[in-house]
Amino acid sequence: MSANNTKSTFSHEKIETSNFLMIVLILLVVAFGGIVEIVPLFFQKSTTEPIRGLQPYTALQLYGRDVYLREGCYNCHSQMIRPFRAETLRYGHYSVAGESVYDHPFQWGSKRTGPDLARVGGRYSDEWHRIHLNNPRDVVPESIMPMYPWLEKTLIDPSVMAPRMRALRTVGVPYTDAQINAAADDVKGKTELDALISYLQILGTYLK
Repeated sequence: MSANNTKSTFSHEKIETSNFLMIVLILLVVAFGGIVEIVPLFFQKSTTEPIRGLQPYTALQLYGRDVYLREGCYNCHSQMIRPFRAETLRYGHYSVAGESVYDHPFQWGSKRTGPDLARVGGRYSDEWHRIHLNNPRDVVPESIMPMYPWLEKTLIDPSVMAPRMRALRTVGVPYTDAQINAAADDVKGKTELDALISYLQILGTYLK
């Protein structure tokens, strides 16, 4: 066996028999691979610019999204349609990154105990959503979704909206001073149920 082969075998054996060295090298490879995969996405227009027609959430819609996250709706409902015929026939156009640029964090997910909600906006009336959220079995008898009766009894605190929208503006959501100043009035007297319905009704409507 040549000296070069002996040296190569020894180096390979040394890596495989050293847990510490193996872990370090694996982390380096994964980190490098992640950088190569992820960093270019920050410079692609298709992933950093909003699609045509997309607007930031209104104050009421934004609060509804917070309720959606707080109540754990994302645990059973994804908001991502994969580019497969079976899914686009059922739900509509497949999801693209540009429709989620104002979502922090986005709710694509993969869990589907219930149907995907990326294109649910406008498919049902406000009253349907109101009944469904109070008791899902009143409109979908086989549903296993829990009830949320407290949402229609809980008023929104208007004071939380302006700071929330200012925080989102720092990460790129183009809220104007006028929108932020009007946020409290926009949600005054509204319930959490109103907000959640408003959020659900906007999902996917910009693609229609």
